[in-house]
Order: sequence, then structure tokens, then C-alpha cells
Amino acid sequence: MKITKVLNNNVVITENDQKEELVVMGKGLAFQKKVGQSIDPSKVEKTFVLQNTGISEKLDQLLKHTSEKYLDIAYEILQYAQSKLPYKLDEYLYVALTDHISFAISRHNQGIRLKNALLYEIRKNYKQEYEIGLKAIDFIEEETKIRLDEDEAASIALHLVNSEISGENMETAILVTEMVNNILNIVKYTYQMELDEDSINYERFLTHLRYFSIRFIRKEKTEDTVDDFFVEQIRQKYVKAYQCTRKIATYLQSEFNWEISKDEEMYLTVHIHRVTYRQKNG
Repeated sequence: MKITKVLNNNVVITENDQKEELVVMGKGLAFQKKVGQSIDPSKVEKTFVLQNTGISEKLDQLLKHTSEKYLDIAYEILQYAQSKLPYKLDEYLYVALTDHISFAISRHNQGIRLKNALLYEIRKNYKQEYEIGLKAIDFIEEETKIRLDEDEAASIALHLVNSEISGENMETAILVTEMVNNILNIVKYTYQMELDEDSINYERFLTHLRYFSIRFIRKEKTEDTVDDFFVEQIRQKYVKAYQCTRKIATYLQSEFNWEISKDEEMYLTVHIHRVTYRQKNG
């Protein structure tokens, strides 16, 4: 392995046989080394592939202002997260999470505590990501002896959610979270009931709402495939669920200028009926 870029004494960029960029980490790995020189394999502790060529430049910029130990912690967290999540994590997380951990530790040392306004929604709507966030807090404590609070666990969870959308903008994940939460509130208000958040039906509904919202963020249009006869059948069979769907459609039109398709209306109606009817009737 030959060095293509030195990020610091312990982190370098190189290439594998497939010409993919690799971030290689190890204590003293690049001490007094230059581009073009070989790496001592015995000093390599961690390696991960970068398929996005822009990430190495961002890591380079980041490591000029923060310790690579935070990159090391981010690596451990992401390896753990990838083993638990059903979707592939975006490579930018190496940068985003390293930066987040560094900033969180800095704030903690200054006695600055930022509350996560979406803590409740994240804990409720993204349970798997939130559990990983809590585990991440353990990883951080093991390496730094600093215990961050659950607000930081929720923020880390939001990074994971954002990675599913494969974007670098945290505002995207926040928008999805708020949209999902507002739709859930419309359902609760319409039916005057709390939904059983531990039920399989609720999890299915939540999953549908997430992807429903993500399609909007990505501006993915859904073509109408259902015929009018089927639409009318659903409307008559699930009257209250359809009324609820129309309220959601009005909210989306008003807040986001998003006119949902008939297909999306039908899917929402069926999901709403299932999550409310089965809870009421067992």
C-alpha cells in the first residue's frame, strides 16, 4: 500500500487493488512518511473504503482542527450501527459524526448543554437508531471518560436517519421527523386515541410514513396506477380512514405545496385503517 495523502501521523489515504480510496489508521502509521511511500502493514489498526472521492478531502479539512481519536470513535460507532441497521450508511457519516462528537465534547467541557427539541419524536419514531445512539454514548464514554446525555444520543440517531436519505444536510432528517410526527398527530386527533407504539402495525405504519416523507424530500413522483373503481371501494369501505387521509393531504398541500397521488392516498388510507382498527378491536 502506497500513501496517496497524509492526513496526520496516524491517518493516511491509500488505494486498494480495485483503485478504491482507503482510509487507513494506526498509531505512528505516517510518522515521517510522504506521499508515494509504503505503509508498514504491522501498524495498520483500522481500514475503511471510501467510494466517494470527495470524502477524503473533507476528512483532511476536519482533521486539521480536531483529533483523530474522534474519527476512531466514529468508526467504532458506525461499524456497530451498520451491523444493526437494514440500510447502508452514507460515507459522509465518517465526517459528520466525527465533527459532531468533537463539538459535543467541546461543548461538554465548556459546560454548554444543548437540548434536542426532537428528543421525544426521535426516541419514539426511530427506536433502532436511538438505541444505537445510546450505545454510541457508551463508546464515547469508554474512550474519553465523558458521559454525554440522551440528547446527544438522539442527535447521533438523527445522523443515522439522515444517512438513510443519503444526504449531508441535517435539515433534511429534521424535516422528515417533523413531517412524520405531524401526520401521526393528525391520525391521533382524528381518532381521539393514542397509538400502540409497541405494536407491529404501528411499526409498519411508521415505516410507510418515513418512506412516504423521504419520497417527497427526493422529489420522487408516484404515478397513479389504481383505477377509479378501486379508489371508490376504499373510500366507502374505510370512510373514517379516508377522511383522515384527506386531512393529511390538506396539511401537506398547505405546508409543502405537495399534492399527493391517488396511489399514496389509498396506501395511507389502508395503513391508517389497519393501525387504528386493529388497536381498537385487537
